[in-house]
Amino acid sequence: MVPESGATRLTASNLTLGYAGAPVVDGLSLELPAGKVSVIVGANASGKSTLLRGMARLLKPGGGAVHLDGADIHKVPTRALARKLGILPQTPTAPDGITVADLVGRGRSPHQGWFRQWTRHDDDAVAAALAVTGTVELASRNIDELSGGQRQRVWIAMALAQETDVLLLDEPTTYLDLAHQVEVLDVVSELNARRGTTVAIVLHDLNLAARYADHLVAMKDGRIVAEGEPGVVLTSLLVREVFGLESVVVPDPVTGTPLVVPLGRRAEFLGSRALEGVQA
Repeated sequence: MVPESGATRLTASNLTLGYAGAPVVDGLSLELPAGKVSVIVGANASGKSTLLRGMARLLKPGGGAVHLDGADIHKVPTRALARKLGILPQTPTAPDGITVADLVGRGRSPHQGWFRQWTRHDDDAVAAALAVTGTVELASRNIDELSGGQRQRVWIAMALAQETDVLLLDEPTTYLDLAHQVEVLDVVSELNARRGTTVAIVLHDLNLAARYADHLVAMKDGRIVAEGEPGVVLTSLLVREVFGLESVVVPDPVTGTPLVVPLGRRAEFLGSRALEGVQA
């Protein structure tokens, strides 16, 4: 893995973000640990995606700043920024009639220029991205012909083909079945381990978040409630505060990472039946 001291750092300082003058994130500060995988969790409308959009320069801050290796991202030329920072938004859109191979190839556009044309390395980057996302067989197909899950894997392939030092993924497992969710997160984790890529992911699944995060960030009402190692941060008290859900947090029998077992009326009903059976 790339030494942490040489990894790219992305930080937000006193960041205020919102829409139509209404703040969603207000005065938030966050440093993504360089060369690590950070996962951002929180209930709907907690500001997770807004924060990620702000850190990717897709949303102009109302206050504060975002810095990439000490440089304000709003002062970095667009192409130069795209060579270092990649983003997969929640609802990406593709041009009509574009094929999978062409869309993934667009991930290489920041590396092109007047004096730097398409090379063998670009071919290799696209081929590798298609391979690790299981989309090689889709390469010649039109994006419009694909299912939601197939299309999502293609977008992830494009983000991987960009080969940036920082990768931001907003709910990348949307539309994917469980097997593909795990596969995609494995790919991102391996990318981080192999290249030292600094990664931030917005996820809804707390158990997958705990399994894949080096650094877990929990948000509520546009602020960070807790952050740190999943084993320290993810407790039943936090789940109650952030999600309004009663739960039991136990060690995952496979990984040892926190496993959230939600409680509710059905769980109480089944528990009472089991207790009755024991008493009988």
